[in-house]
This record gives sequence, structure tokens and C-alpha cells, in this order.
Amino acid sequence: MIPYNKNLVSNARTLRKNMTREEKHLWYDFLKKLPFNVRRQHNVENYIVDFYIAEKKIVIEVDGIQHTSRKSKEDDIKRDTTLKKWGIVVLRYSNKDINKNFKAVVNDILIKLDISYEDLKSKQTPHPSPTVTPSPAGEG
Repeated sequence: MIPYNKNLVSNARTLRKNMTREEKHLWYDFLKKLPFNVRRQHNVENYIVDFYIAEKKIVIEVDGIQHTSRKSKEDDIKRDTTLKKWGIVVLRYSNKDINKNFKAVVNDILIKLDISYEDLKSKQTPHPSPTVTPSPAGEG
């Protein structure tokens, strides 16, 4: 069982309420629609990951400019190594990827999840059409 650090719950909740623009874009325009339970700002061991798909053991990280420093890169490697020991695959995308190549990011995630775009569309439940009530005696 993958460790869950209860001490990080408050921080994770705050991060969920304050997602970056790129995290919101990925969440609302794609991840939320997946046929898997995707957890936002979920903690694993001593880390809070951006998105976690437990069924597939996949973490999706959206990296801002702060991840380009040498120290951040070293921290990311350490984090990825820790997650890997739990059998978790980490997918990393930069804010630039999300903003400039969103479709490519989506396609890459679909490949890693072993699901096609067509499968995704067929697994989404269509929203029922609103019931239209005809106006009495053809009014309106």
C-alpha cells in the first residue's frame, strides 16, 4: 500500500483550491473527463503530486518555470525515484507544453494510459438533452 501522509492534507487542499492556470486547463479540459478516478493534489509519501491515477499508477506533473533550476531538477529526480519505488510512473509536462502543445500532451497521456481518443469519446456518458416543452397553442 502506497503511504499517505495525513500531515500534507491541509497543504494539498490549499493547492487544489489554488491550481495554476495550466493545471486548471489540463484538469477541466481533459483529465476530469477520463474514465479513471484522477486525484488532484494527492499526497504520496512526503510529496504532493499534481494529478494521480491510482488505477494506472501514473502521476502527472505540470512544471512551471521554477522547475528549470538545477536544485529543482535534482529535487524532481529524487521525487521521481521515490515514486518509482512504488511502481508509479511520472509524466512531466511544462506549462509551455500545456499552453502551446495541449493536443500533443493529451495524446501522450492517452498513449501512456493505453486508451485511444475514440475510446475516450465512447466511454464518456453523453449529457441528456434538455426536455423541450412546447408552448401552448403555438405561442412563443
